[in-house]
Amino acid sequence: MNDTSVTVALVGHCGADASSLKRFVSRVDKGVSVVRVNDEASLRDAIDSASVMLVNRALDGSLGTSSGVELIRTLASSRGDSPLPTLLLVSNYADAQEEAEAAGAMPGFGKSDLRGPEAASRLEAALRAARS
Repeated sequence: MNDTSVTVALVGHCGADASSLKRFVSRVDKGVSVVRVNDEASLRDAIDSASVMLVNRALDGSLGTSSGVELIRTLASSRGDSPLPTLLLVSNYADAQEEAEAAGAMPGFGKSDLRGPEAASRLEAALRAARS
């Protein structure tokens, strides 16, 4: 996959995790742009410009909530007619993944899974969904 018009937003990740996720995204698709989102203004921009959002379970930054699942729930319920980026939760906790999917996210993955094929497959699926 190579499409420079696709942007992945890393939402609520600390610097070290954002760096690992950026490398992961680049391994999956070298043509994708990656941006960090750690405040409400950047989040509003990313809602309009990002194709995929990788939302941390425990949000770092100033995003109006500390829960990634709650943020996904809020974004998905306020969607209206406006398109929303494809949302995935980044968490190793199965219960958090289930809650995020019930709230409107695609199946996500944990940070400990970044080197495995399942995380790459899930990101590829999200990028395909975002492009369609």
